Amino acid sequence: MASAPGAAALPLFYNDLRPLSSQEHGDWRVKPADSAPFLANQHAVPLTVEEFPLVQRRMPIVFAVGEDPVPLALMGLNEGVNVYLDADGKLIDPETYVPAYVRRYPYLLAKLRPDSEELSLCFDPSSETIGAFDEGEKLFEDGQPTDLTKNILSFAEQFEQAGQKTSAFVKELRDLDLLIDGEVAIQPEGAAQPFVYRGFQMVDEKKLSELRGDQLRKMAQSGMLPLIYAHMFSLSLMRDLFAKQMTAGKAPQQPSAIEAANA
Repeated sequence: MASAPGAAALPLFYNDLRPLSSQEHGDWRVKPADSAPFLANQHAVPLTVEEFPLVQRRMPIVFAVGEDPVPLALMGLNEGVNVYLDADGKLIDPETYVPAYVRRYPYLLAKLRPDSEELSLCFDPSSETIGAFDEGEKLFEDGQPTDLTKNILSFAEQFEQAGQKTSAFVKELRDLDLLIDGEVAIQPEGAAQPFVYRGFQMVDEKKLSELRGDQLRKMAQSGMLPLIYAHMFSLSLMRDLFAKQMTAGKAPQQPSAIEAANA
C-alpha cells in the first residue's frame, strides 16, 4: 500500500506526498482534528484483515472490483454518500469505528526512490493538520523526532504490515477462485422495483462449501476462515446502510442499478 512520492497515482485521500525531515520541518507542529472533510463524501474505505472482527458488526465488508481487489468498509451504498459523517466531516455518532486507513492520513510510508526498498515516513502537505503552526504538538525537538512522530511512524509501520497480510489474504481468495461479482437487491416498502447494487466482489458461499476438507482445515488453522465469515456476516448490514440513507434523505430518487464500490 506504499507509493512513491510524486507518483501519478496517489492513494485515496492523498493529493501529494513529501518526506518528513527534521531539516525542512524542524519547527512544524500537528494540530488535533475533530473532523475529516476528505471522508465526508467517500462511501468506501480500504480495510485491513485485522479490522474485519471490529467492522463486521458495524459496516458491510466487500471487495473492490479489478485485478488487485482490496477489502472495503462501506460507509454508504452510493458514490458521494457517507451516512456516518455530516457535511463537515464530523462523526454523527462519536462511537463510530473509523478505519485505520483514515486514521493514518495524512501520513504514509513510501519509497523515496523507485530503485530502493527502503520506506520513509511521508505526509500530504495539503492537510490542514500539519504545518508551521504556533500551536500544536511538535514533530521534532532539537532535531530529533518527538514521541508524537515516533508514534506516527509506529502506526504507519503497523499499517504497512497489516497491508501485507491483507494482500496475502486476498491472493489466497483469488487463488481458490472464491471471489465473485456481488449483487444486492433491496426492495423498500412502496417502491415499484428494487434498488440494485453492483460493482463489488464478495465470497461465493457455494464455492466455499465445496472446498476440500484439507483446504478448509488449513484456512481455519491460519485464521483465514473466521475472516471470510466476518465478511459474509457483514453483508446483512447492506439493508441497514440503505435504511440509514433513506432516513438521511440520501437514497437515489429512482430505483436503478448503481455501483456500490469501485475504489
